[in-house]
Amino acid sequence: MEKLSKASQSVRQNNPSNQKEANDKIQDGKLELKQETPDEALTDQIVMAGEALNRRNIWEPSVYYALGKESFYFAGHDISIRESIDTFGALIWPGAVALCQFLENNQQQMNLMDKAVLEIGAGTGLLAIVASLLGAWVTATDLPDILSNLTFNLLRNTKGRSRYTPQVAALAWGQDLERDFPYPAYHYDYVLAADVVYHHDCLQELLETMRHFCRPGSRTTLLWANKIRFQSDLRFTECFKSSFNTTLLTELPQQEVRIYKATAKE
Repeated sequence: MEKLSKASQSVRQNNPSNQKEANDKIQDGKLELKQETPDEALTDQIVMAGEALNRRNIWEPSVYYALGKESFYFAGHDISIRESIDTFGALIWPGAVALCQFLENNQQQMNLMDKAVLEIGAGTGLLAIVASLLGAWVTATDLPDILSNLTFNLLRNTKGRSRYTPQVAALAWGQDLERDFPYPAYHYDYVLAADVVYHHDCLQELLETMRHFCRPGSRTTLLWANKIRFQSDLRFTECFKSSFNTTLLTELPQQEVRIYKATAKE
């Protein structure tokens, strides 16, 4: 965890010049990320890989890991998640666990019963499963190569337990949104996103996708939980705040996770 700690510390110890760098890349709501050097990009990848491997060495009251599976207890049910080390999208990240806990503990504030819920970047499906168990009609989306494991986990953990059978759909951020998810035919009460911001080249497309589903007049609420790892995470957060009416619902300093609620600016 040494590399991870150093990377996280570099984010926390922001000085004014770093903050200016985070802000001056945002123009007209468009996110322009500073080009990383090969060494910086490699370091970020090592941090993410190290964090993924360290998921295998944890034990918490609500989760344990064994033989490629993690087990959780949310919404009154044991949940078993099959993971894969082959891709970041097939792992469980701290933002997903934090948002699951938040939704379970704040059901009056965020009542998902009979609500239409979309998850973007659903990964292993933990968050979509918990939303389903809390009574939501859920559509979980991710890239095509993630969907098989996602579907397996969703069906395994919601069959006979949830009010609605969760749906699975392919969604590549920023691509063919009007064709595949035209508004208002595809309208959701809530959009969920957990740990979708990390080292990848699709941050602008991610923001476009958030805007597509959470647009003026839609009354859609976006819930985004993320661990802050890199300077690019801070730049994305600033642009996110400029695009939406945002509220910081909770911050978990120990896990370095923040959970935001957002609605479209009219």
